[in-house]
Amino acid sequence: MPLAESVRSILKQKGGVVHSISPSDTVYEAIAMMAEKQVGALVVIFEGEIAGIVSERDYARKVILKGRSSKETTVSEIMSSPVIFVSPEHTVGECMKIMTEHRFRHLPVLEQDRIVGVISIRDLVNWILSEQTETIRHLEAYITGRPS
Repeated sequence: MPLAESVRSILKQKGGVVHSISPSDTVYEAIAMMAEKQVGALVVIFEGEIAGIVSERDYARKVILKGRSSKETTVSEIMSSPVIFVSPEHTVGECMKIMTEHRFRHLPVLEQDRIVGVISIRDLVNWILSEQTETIRHLEAYITGRPS
């Protein structure tokens, strides 16, 4: 069951790279880093702790739509805080529920107060689709009598 699988499985496949930025950096620097790293959000770290998360959506809603300057606005002014996070033991289904209820697309994963990764809604959907494809392949092999 793909929804019962733990986030740890996704992180093993995806890797635990976490891109972060300081709250004092500009939004322009954050957007440039997101573009360079090809990610939609950055974890905001202050003095070794998670202070928030900043996403492309924050930029669009809190800078562009309000006529602010990305080169003059700091990350701390638009980041989402406090941050909701999960542990590697949370299931795919639990994470999807959290993301849906809170209407965000990126979820940091913490283990023993240390950030070990960030999962996106895309990661969860891709995981579910690949697991369903594998299940279908096994069922087709079973029905036809061919080895999977």
